[in-house]
Amino acid sequence: MSTNNDSNASGAKPFLEAENSQSHVKRVIGVISGKGGVGKSLVTSMIAASLRRTGKNVAILDGDVTGPSIPRMFGIKEKALAAGNDLLPVASSKGTKVMSVNLILPHDTDPVIWRGPVIGNVIKQFWSDCIWGDVDYMMFDMPPGTGDVALTVFQSLPVDGIIVVASPQELVGMIVGKAVKMAKMMGIPVLALVENMSYFECPNCHQKHYIYGDSHIKDLAQEYGIDTSVQIPILPELAQLCDEGRIEDFEGEWLAPVVEKIAQIKEK
Repeated sequence: MSTNNDSNASGAKPFLEAENSQSHVKRVIGVISGKGGVGKSLVTSMIAASLRRTGKNVAILDGDVTGPSIPRMFGIKEKALAAGNDLLPVASSKGTKVMSVNLILPHDTDPVIWRGPVIGNVIKQFWSDCIWGDVDYMMFDMPPGTGDVALTVFQSLPVDGIIVVASPQELVGMIVGKAVKMAKMMGIPVLALVENMSYFECPNCHQKHYIYGDSHIKDLAQEYGIDTSVQIPILPELAQLCDEGRIEDFEGEWLAPVVEKIAQIKEK
């Protein structure tokens, strides 16, 4: 059995989905993880907020259809509105445009019980049937793993590069490899590696405690030829901001090298 029947090593995308006629998205950055629970949506939100602070037009396509959390992080309670046959994204208080399945469900707690092909089609519709307008950077919060939905995204959307998110455990090192190798097989550059929950810094003595084990992020980055790697500490303040819908108010420069790398991508 072949392990890469659907991959395209040349990087060509014969199944590329057309952009909405009223959208002009200049750069698309995917945020991926080999497994769930590592903070992919948090990293997506923090990068988007950082880019927005530079005065750029920023959007988030929440592709984590079965576990959407982006609207809550940004304090968005309104529902997406229809514009003819299209949809309008909802903007946060600071102007970040968001489209998520929770913005079209009657209730935020309604479960999404869909099979992979349906989820893939919904993500493609969020790209093609949503009027994004002029967007300098679109952050794409991808579903976890390297399965059917991730493959659909890589083949169907014009992703310029990806950010891989991981946590410190040894097992995750193996899982990071799967995500990185999938991106390379699809001809998509890996821009950076982000280790979330890397350490806890004591507020009194400022000593770093590696609660989940020693960090191996620099070794992983070197192994896979990734020149940008950063660490995000365990911070109760970040969790509180997410719960309060104020992630755009976070303070910290942990992701500055990643934001700088994204800013170097030439617009379409």
